[in-house]
Amino acid sequence: MKIRVQSIHFNADKKLLEFIQKKVDKLDQFFDQIISGEVYLKLENVEDEANKISEIKLIVPGGTMFAKEQCKSFEEATDLAIESLRKQITKHKDKTRTKLSEHKALINADELSDY
Repeated sequence: MKIRVQSIHFNADKKLLEFIQKKVDKLDQFFDQIISGEVYLKLENVEDEANKISEIKLIVPGGTMFAKEQCKSFEEATDLAIESLRKQITKHKDKTRTKLSEHKALINADELSDY
């Protein structure tokens, strides 16, 4: 999957970028139709320690999925955002399967009524 990472207000090191790529690639296990993704890493100027924000946007057939987390480290924020996206993907797949099975049931019912 093609992923684009943007770090805002700082330069991300190679280790962090590899970590993010590895985590996002794991989402392919749950849904192999992900087209692309964008990751935004932001540093906020606040007194709180949890000033690191990770935003992940995935483009999938039929829409986009988005997750935003704020933590003490980018790795922790990315982990939480990935977990949120995994739940969204699972929900999306269930909805798609339900619609598909209902559609097949309607088609089969129509074919039977034609005879």
